[in-house]
Amino acid sequence: MAEKETQLQKIQRLNSSPKNIRNIATSAHIHHGKTALTDNLLAASGYMAAKNAGNLEEGMATWQHSDEQERLMTVDAANVSMVHDFQGEQYLINLIDTPGHVDFGGNVTRAMRAIDGTIVLVCAVEGIMPQTETVIKQALRERVQPVLFINKVDRLIKEMKLTPESMQQRFVKIINEFNDLIAKIAEPEFKEKWLVNINDGSVAFGSAKENWALSVPFMKKNGITFKDIFTLVEMNDADRKEWTWKNAPLYEVLLDMAVKHLPNPLEAQKYRIPKIWKGDLDSEFGKDLMNCNPNGKIGFVITRIVIDPRSGKEISAGRLFSGTLRNGMDVHLNLANKEQKVQQIFVYNGVKPEQIDEIGPGNVLAISGVTGEAGETVTVGPETPFEELKHIFEPVVTKSIEVKKMMDLPKLVEILKQVAKEDPSVKVEINEQTGESLISGMGELHLEIIENRIKTEKGLDVKTSAPIVVYRETVNKESPSVEGRSPNKHNSFFISVEPLEDDVYEAIKSGEIPEGRVKKKSGELATKFSRFPEWDNETVKSIRDIYKGNVFFDKTKGEVHIGEVIEMVLDAFEMVIDKGPLAREPCTKMKVSLMDIRLHEDAIHRGPAQVYPAVREAMTEAMKQGDACLLEPVQIHLIEVPDRFMNTITRLVGGKRGQMLEVSQEGDETQIRAKIPVAEMIGWSNDLRSATEGRGVSSLADQLFEKVPRSLTDEIVRKIRERKGLAENQ
Repeated sequence: MAEKETQLQKIQRLNSSPKNIRNIATSAHIHHGKTALTDNLLAASGYMAAKNAGNLEEGMATWQHSDEQERLMTVDAANVSMVHDFQGEQYLINLIDTPGHVDFGGNVTRAMRAIDGTIVLVCAVEGIMPQTETVIKQALRERVQPVLFINKVDRLIKEMKLTPESMQQRFVKIINEFNDLIAKIAEPEFKEKWLVNINDGSVAFGSAKENWALSVPFMKKNGITFKDIFTLVEMNDADRKEWTWKNAPLYEVLLDMAVKHLPNPLEAQKYRIPKIWKGDLDSEFGKDLMNCNPNGKIGFVITRIVIDPRSGKEISAGRLFSGTLRNGMDVHLNLANKEQKVQQIFVYNGVKPEQIDEIGPGNVLAISGVTGEAGETVTVGPETPFEELKHIFEPVVTKSIEVKKMMDLPKLVEILKQVAKEDPSVKVEINEQTGESLISGMGELHLEIIENRIKTEKGLDVKTSAPIVVYRETVNKESPSVEGRSPNKHNSFFISVEPLEDDVYEAIKSGEIPEGRVKKKSGELATKFSRFPEWDNETVKSIRDIYKGNVFFDKTKGEVHIGEVIEMVLDAFEMVIDKGPLAREPCTKMKVSLMDIRLHEDAIHRGPAQVYPAVREAMTEAMKQGDACLLEPVQIHLIEVPDRFMNTITRLVGGKRGQMLEVSQEGDETQIRAKIPVAEMIGWSNDLRSATEGRGVSSLADQLFEKVPRSLTDEIVRKIRERKGLAENQ
């Protein structure tokens, strides 16, 4: 008799047949039950003993860092692979467990690049939350199809004592809200197609913790009614376990839903590639990507970097879109522009990476030997890279971090570089002269966790400052054309600055209009700008650079030598954008036009040492004449409290220069949307807890930049300049 196939052999057999692969994620609001769900799915494929699953002490296999176990939340996106039988065929399910807390949204965005479908969990009691909306946005932006799982149904019965009828009404309400979000956010071609429907099984409901799930088709097939759910919840633990494994196992219902309703890589890449890869779709590489071609050119995208704690080696996890990867292959990294060799290829067997020799397209896998950033496109020979991974919110809170003993400085620099690789939503600025480095993140919790990891996992004693808020600079009105002269007085540059229109700024931010220097005349830009009536052809033709939400125009006429200096002018423009005139904070939302130049005819007198200071002087002065002002990051939070704390919250928000946007009540709970400046939000979670006796929760719904009130501007500018050690004239 033949030996029984091992789990790894099954995975290897299936990973060469893309139509039997599903790459999926679980995504949801914080504490809506994703990790418990992943655990139970793992248990079913025979990895973890069934009794441990979803038990905080022994289970939670995907929580690999100790800080996740302490805080009971998932911080990194963990990969898991398992085999599932559906209607007589076997399928390979690659599952990524993503974090729900908004400070870690960066990991979610990156996980979305690797998958084609996602199971969105919504808590039956809390319903759709702001973070649920954010994850749906992130999924739809990468053209990832969502299906719905309503979790924690046991709480509806035990805590809210609902009847079967009112429970069904509750489900209908959640499904309608979920579909409204999809109809609102999705692109036109997916608005109808991707709505979920309780009757066809693209909605399931159950309890991840108690390991059961049901969907309407499954109930019909097995003759289960809503009444049975009530008897189930009342059973004692042992009986309930037995009943659920026999009649409503979580893994079967959910993985059936994934296989039936979520696309395989062959289908998904046809519509996802045009969205996430901006190269020529008719080129050979373009066709290979669209068709998920195993014999085509290699196209692998790194979505996450893991530093192996034992060997300190970098392992790059990601998705192979085309071609077949083999051990020892020479590959090209397109963003870093360097050649490297693939040393090992790993597939996930459960949570554990296992080595294999080669693997075909449509798989989620990891490779070692290649050191790139997350978002890197790995190919053989140079190709158009995939778009950079956009994250919905920018980092707005910064802390300075330094070592307690100077001798540890080189180690800190090394560790910060690792941190920036493992979590690209952290921005790291290293100042090797002063030994003080800056880390910027999405919020206080994000930075706290990183600081903790540096102390515990990397074993380095560091001290950090109080959090600092990052501001932006911009102008209020159009400035006249201002002259900047080079130090040798032989060259002049005339520059004017004005505010950029909101709709164009949004288009740049969302990635619809690509950033970067504009080389030859590009027809593509003209079509992208055609929907803005005030941007005529002439204007679009004069665009030379789009950088961090600012646009640079060359409006000079008939200048012979402009070609020789334009790159230097753009360098100087980008320097000023990175550090503006008021307080050396980044600039945003400006149109900068080079109106005229006068150059010395001898090239030696117009080198970088002459051009940079001249352009910088002209731009800085133009911004001052355009009424330069500061923008501060403002966050919109959804605060939920019992209604008796309404007055306390109104006072708390008011005391933080905040505004109440809307207030709605449901039962004795009040939901408040409030807009609060980030500068005032330091220590927010503690203030909220103490004001509401620990009952209030708040979650980030949106983030934007708004003008700092005039009365505060001078004071803030003075403080920032003092902190940065800038003299009056700098």
